Amino acid sequence: MRILKMKHILFVVLFLALSTGKSFAQNEKVSIEQDEKFMELLNEKRRINSSIVVNDRYKIQIFYGENAKARKTLAEFKKEFPDLDGTIVYESPTYKVWTGSFGTRIDAERMLEKIREKYPYALLIKPNK
Repeated sequence: MRILKMKHILFVVLFLALSTGKSFAQNEKVSIEQDEKFMELLNEKRRINSSIVVNDRYKIQIFYGENAKARKTLAEFKKEFPDLDGTIVYESPTYKVWTGSFGTRIDAERMLEKIREKYPYALLIKPNK
């Protein structure tokens, strides 16, 4: 019985020794081929993003607080004011719900009066870059 165990152990060791030779045979050389248009598109995107002016419009902030409450507030707002867009903005450690994109302050103030009926703590903002 001991001889049979030794043969099994020898067989397993021999099998493992032969199989590890193939498992470490990897090629170290890596080559990446990239289309030239990719870099052109990336540079164009960088140029466009730097010229976008997001903060030249007025917005209304209707909520300031936790993520779950911000999502709930935005969902309720979209049901009540379907014609206005809204978004959640994260500024560590809180979330803000902003709505609207008004070109003039007077348009934003008119809408603010309507929104304050439901959201009394809403305020008019002009985000900075």
